[in-house]
Amino acid sequence: MIHFLYGDDLSKKPILTHSMFTDRAEQFHDRLGWDVAVNAQGEERDEYDRLNPLYVIVANEHGLHEASMRLLPTVGRTMVNDHFMHITNDVKIQSPIIWECTRFCVSPGAKPNASAKLMAAGGKIMQEFSVEHYVGVFDRKMLPVYRFIGSVPTVVGWSQSEKNKIGVGLWEFNAEEYCRLLSDCGMSWAEMELYFVNSGLGEDLRSEPKTLVA
Repeated sequence: MIHFLYGDDLSKKPILTHSMFTDRAEQFHDRLGWDVAVNAQGEERDEYDRLNPLYVIVANEHGLHEASMRLLPTVGRTMVNDHFMHITNDVKIQSPIIWECTRFCVSPGAKPNASAKLMAAGGKIMQEFSVEHYVGVFDRKMLPVYRFIGSVPTVVGWSQSEKNKIGVGLWEFNAEEYCRLLSDCGMSWAEMELYFVNSGLGEDLRSEPKTLVA
């Protein structure tokens, strides 16, 4: 199952939400060694989770997190512009057709097609909200994952440190790419549409998307 949930709505899915934040702690804190905070519940959360972002979450048959990412429009506060402009040569990435994608997380126990499902769902958001690019901060160790999915970012820049090397990249999706991702994860166009509508992001939100920033 795929969920499209704003931060304000995460409380409606407490088990799914907790498993997402604990998987984030395992990936970013434990495996990648990022300097991120983990709370007493074992969850990795940060200041951008408080800005009511849009989460795309792939869940397994038990309702637990398999893969997820967090989206914020770049017209508001973003991690890239707040903390990583040294990588973008002090160029602020800000446009209504560019959204920031962060915390791309895959559970260790996820099915092989979970990442493809997540990327396809991200393509659905781009289609519905007229987004042309995602910008994101990523660890160099994630590049093999992106290559496996077949969606490698255009790299804007790299951090100078060789240890825990961080990059900023741009992802672009088109109709052909979206259809390929759907095929890779064994989904139909209609099935993704149903997930989107059932998550509450239906016709009434398409012409005027819900505000994503505080």
